[in-house]
Amino acid sequence: MTTTTLAVLVPLLPFLGAVAGLLLGRTAPGFVRPLAVLPTLASLVLAAVVAARQGGDRAVDAATELTPTGSVPIELALHIDGFAALTAVLVTVVAGCVQIYSTGYLRDDPRYPSYAALVSLFTSAMLLVVYSGDLMVLLVGWEVMGICSYFLVGHYWETPEARAASLKAFLVTKLGDVPFLIGLFALATEAGSFRITRILGAVANGGIEHPTPIALLLLAGVAGKSAQFPLHTWLPDAMAGPTPVSALIHAATMVAAGVYFIARLLPLFEASQAAMVVLAVMAAATMAGSALAALAQDDIKRVLAYSTIGQLGYMTGALAVADRGAAVFHLLSHGAFKALLFLAAGAIIHAAGTNSLAAMSRMGHLRDRVPDAYWTMTVALLALAAIPPFSGFFSKEAVLGVAEHVVTGHTEHTPAAAGWIVLLAGLLTALLTAAYATRLWLLAFRGHGTEAPDHGRQPLTMTAVLWVLAVPSLALGGFAFRALPDWFDGHDLTPTLTTSVLGTGVALVGGIVTYATWRHTTAHAVRVPLGAVAAHPEGDAGQVEAEAIASHEPAYGDIAYAPDPSDPGRLLLGPLHRHAAAGFHLDAVYTALFVRPVQAGARLVRFLDREVVETYVRGAGTLPRWLGAAVRRAQTGNLQTYVSVLLAGTVVLAVAAVLVATGA
Repeated sequence: MTTTTLAVLVPLLPFLGAVAGLLLGRTAPGFVRPLAVLPTLASLVLAAVVAARQGGDRAVDAATELTPTGSVPIELALHIDGFAALTAVLVTVVAGCVQIYSTGYLRDDPRYPSYAALVSLFTSAMLLVVYSGDLMVLLVGWEVMGICSYFLVGHYWETPEARAASLKAFLVTKLGDVPFLIGLFALATEAGSFRITRILGAVANGGIEHPTPIALLLLAGVAGKSAQFPLHTWLPDAMAGPTPVSALIHAATMVAAGVYFIARLLPLFEASQAAMVVLAVMAAATMAGSALAALAQDDIKRVLAYSTIGQLGYMTGALAVADRGAAVFHLLSHGAFKALLFLAAGAIIHAAGTNSLAAMSRMGHLRDRVPDAYWTMTVALLALAAIPPFSGFFSKEAVLGVAEHVVTGHTEHTPAAAGWIVLLAGLLTALLTAAYATRLWLLAFRGHGTEAPDHGRQPLTMTAVLWVLAVPSLALGGFAFRALPDWFDGHDLTPTLTTSVLGTGVALVGGIVTYATWRHTTAHAVRVPLGAVAAHPEGDAGQVEAEAIASHEPAYGDIAYAPDPSDPGRLLLGPLHRHAAAGFHLDAVYTALFVRPVQAGARLVRFLDREVVETYVRGAGTLPRWLGAAVRRAQTGNLQTYVSVLLAGTVVLAVAAVLVATGA
């Protein structure tokens, strides 16, 4: 079987599994789990075979025209280079782990059949994006992922949080997709094709006359899909969906699609220095802002969500300094440890039997309760904090290393300003990342919250997946930075001494300072009575805590930390904590700038429709209505009345005729 045929089967198998799962979900529920897991695992095997055959050599290209368009043709095309081959393996690995994990996590969920089918469709759409060689076909996968995320985030549609989060995710990403679509049309018009290879050829030959506006339009779509500033606000709210969905979205689909798209078309963005600087600024704001927000969150999944936003900022930062190898390297390593982080968080939540334990201030005594989650999450957090020799260290240092090369003048085509922006923001984010990773570990496993009821041992399908993902989180970076350059344009990914020392140093400082702060706050923590929390009129636990600390009241009765007064994030951020916890009020800004004006406009249109347009419509019908009422009153049903009126009319007509004749 040819490589092209195998590549076609990679996205096709999960798609067929999704269709079969939807059709048989009610009539043959016993087939739902095999149809969810087996096609995805088969797709993983085929993706690995395609990657082995491609081997980082010349790209595999194949195309057939779908239908004549009369202008720019649309082709069903494949373009599989080293980036695509390895990214497809990542997608299928994470999707397979998520499907296996979900069989245990959602084993009692009545909507599991539709959930599993949507996850398979989601996987198929991302694989279409990865392998597609035509931008319009890529757009199909791009949009299918958007609608799948809408349904999956809103899986628990009974809760208002899930409904609002799914709608917000759909609308914000669509907001970015509008300029993205315009940019695709403009790009295809100037290049004369939607084929990626022909577009890159046109860029190389100077055939793109307006690279800056096209690149900026495309960046809007990337910002929405990959949750980059300022269109990132949907991703933390999307945590209202099932935790395995979060792992899939954050690790290998959807949010990775934007980064992968820029990596595909990086020469186009390099043709515009303005676009590269904008990309660098977007990456820097995303990295630093999301890391500060993560340090202030209480919900463990929201911490991980902001963490994803920041790590995607590292990837776009690498692209801003024109190194897609470092970007995709971090995409691969991040996919492994971020999937592990979310699935381990899901194991913690599952152990409690409720999503309420996602609040870290309520966690306690979990190390012995969920040992598999404890050890594997520790590995993943060390990788996230970029501590050597874990995988995140090598991939993050690759990003900082290429930024340093730009700053020191070792590259000619990338603006030095972009290098400085990425390097400084990357180092600051490394400090903050280690701080919130340490805080998460301390509060989750060594916190003082109330102990949730024990729901027994977790399914083997859940714990086994955690250990499978722990292997690449620990060992991927150690050999990948040596092997991947052959797949990634030959650029060296070896950590440089300067950035390795700086990056690791600031990470250690962040972790140590956070630990010391936690020890200090734990020793001086004030326990807040549960009754005080319940009695507070607004239910504001933070206000109760502040009042208790200010009054130094002794503890009594049942106690709780609400939120945990030993939380080091509050002391580290100081007055910034309240703003960081609210995501720096970006949602409020968008409400003031966009939502309220739109609502005011809608109210004005409704007023004009009801009070102006309908007034004319009602007026036009008033005279006929009055005439009808008069005629209706004349219809009495009395025969004598009708005869009298008839005779009276006859007399009137006769008199009129005589008068006319006399006058004549």
